[in-house]
Amino acid sequence: MSDEPKAKKKKGGGMKMILLVVIAMLIGGAGAAGGLYAAGFFSPKDEGPKEDPNKPVLVLAGESAEDIAKAHAAPHGDAASAHGGAHGKGIDLPPPANPTAYQATYFQLQTPFTSNMTDTDAFAQISLAVSTYYDLRVIDAIKTHEMAIRSQVLMMLAQQPEEMLATPKGKQALQAKIKVIINDILKQKTGYGGVDNVYFTNFVIQ
Repeated sequence: MSDEPKAKKKKGGGMKMILLVVIAMLIGGAGAAGGLYAAGFFSPKDEGPKEDPNKPVLVLAGESAEDIAKAHAAPHGDAASAHGGAHGKGIDLPPPANPTAYQATYFQLQTPFTSNMTDTDAFAQISLAVSTYYDLRVIDAIKTHEMAIRSQVLMMLAQQPEEMLATPKGKQALQAKIKVIINDILKQKTGYGGVDNVYFTNFVIQ
């Protein structure tokens, strides 16, 4: 009978030891988990490429295209975004599905385009304006790369026959060609297009 209390005492000591081991494991596990969390192990992982901060964005009706451009522009010194992510052929920015919900911005190219036409002594002189539903970075890009735009438009204009440009359908086709030229140059130079339409503000054939 004298051995029974000793056995109980020994059993109680064993339980304390197990409890201490469990506590130590919990503390150690919490520390390890904290280390993994600090290292970003449990952070949500980035999926896919991040949105290019230099990509023009649509301007809602009533908003300022200039203010939107400033709010979304890439920080100075960001070399990657300074080039607008221009790789390959660039990206066409789609027109909005509901244009009335967005603000159109217009820009007049100041100097007219004058060129002789193919197989004739006549020449065409046209003045152009463009519109965009995207922020002012599209217009700024047109200003920056106007020399390249002007060169391509004049070369294309010199290839047009007089009889085609004399018809409304021919003028509409010319508008579409100029729009493609401008957007292609913007995509090449900045990574993004964005011109929604081209307008003739003066059109003379002599």
